[in-house]
Amino acid sequence: MKRLSQLQTIIHDLPSPAWVLEENLLRQNMEILDEVQQKSGAKVLVALKGYSFWDSFSLLSERLYGCCASGLLEAKLGAEKFKGEVHTYSPAFKENEIEEIASLSHHIVFNSPSQFQKFAKQAKDINPNISLGLRINPEFSQSSAELYNPCGLYSRLGTTLDNFDPSILDMCDGFHFHALCQQDSKALEEVLQSIEEKFKPYLHKLKWINFGGGHHITKEGYDIEKLIKLIIKFRDTYSLQIYLEPGEAIGWQSGTLVTTVLDIVHNRMDIAILDTSAEAHMPDSIIMPYRVDVRGAGEAGEKAYLYRLSGNTCLSGDIMGDYSFDTPLQIGDRVIFEDQMHYTMVKATTFNGIALPSICVLKEDGNLKIVKEFGYEDFKNRLS
Repeated sequence: MKRLSQLQTIIHDLPSPAWVLEENLLRQNMEILDEVQQKSGAKVLVALKGYSFWDSFSLLSERLYGCCASGLLEAKLGAEKFKGEVHTYSPAFKENEIEEIASLSHHIVFNSPSQFQKFAKQAKDINPNISLGLRINPEFSQSSAELYNPCGLYSRLGTTLDNFDPSILDMCDGFHFHALCQQDSKALEEVLQSIEEKFKPYLHKLKWINFGGGHHITKEGYDIEKLIKLIIKFRDTYSLQIYLEPGEAIGWQSGTLVTTVLDIVHNRMDIAILDTSAEAHMPDSIIMPYRVDVRGAGEAGEKAYLYRLSGNTCLSGDIMGDYSFDTPLQIGDRVIFEDQMHYTMVKATTFNGIALPSICVLKEDGNLKIVKEFGYEDFKNRLS
């Protein structure tokens, strides 16, 4: 499916910096995910930790079954703003929050047998219809970045076979695992093999299993047919309802961060200072790290004019990278960072007093909606 951005039609009407969601691109992702649901029988949830832009939830809820939360605040957001089920998992639940979480959730997944034993009965007492689950650790992953490897050495996420307690199965309806990071269905196949090797005796006792996130389903070239076959085979073998909870695949290539060149300085090379920040607005580009694609730009040396793109904070390392362009950059030019809807928005900060980007939506009818603009009160009220 060819993705056709309409951003250029409204580029000069935008505030800057601004996150811009293109509804037609988001709908394409929903159509792909719904195809997986329809052909496999799996139920797809949006992972709020990766995508919680709730102004767009009405479009998501047309196709997706619900959302998954990582704690009380996300559970409240899901219950309030998403038309569907709320599934909540946390590495450790707090005693003063468990009752409210249970009242809001359709599924609750515990990270360890000890948390299950501590809170399962209480959750059921609060919400008799809630379905209880346990996160397992298959101790297998091919994640390329250890920072994002939930099954890495000494991981706190999920219960290994050695630490599994079969006594919880009397109340446990399902298992949850998360072992992928931006990976294809071939990697999922190998994870499923590890799960069967370790946990097969218990799978027939369950009602459902959640395959977690990290599935790059909406990325061009992802083997969707293989994913569908894997889901059907696992579902039919163990008579289980299958859930998927992608975050990145929801917003993948559905929007951008539009910025403006404020100044160009020279120190052995041309350096463009933008009205944004890698540290504050694109933190994964530093933490992971990864190089954000810039529309119309190439690698250093690929095109005629080279610039180091940098942020407008006092952090010396607030740099996006070196990019080349066909024509010289000018003060006032717009620079568009691609694929900034997932994870970027939820992780952004006001570090160094730099305001958050405005939030905008390019509607399917071509109209621009400015959802929110941030100012001093947002910065001030964050810490006091």
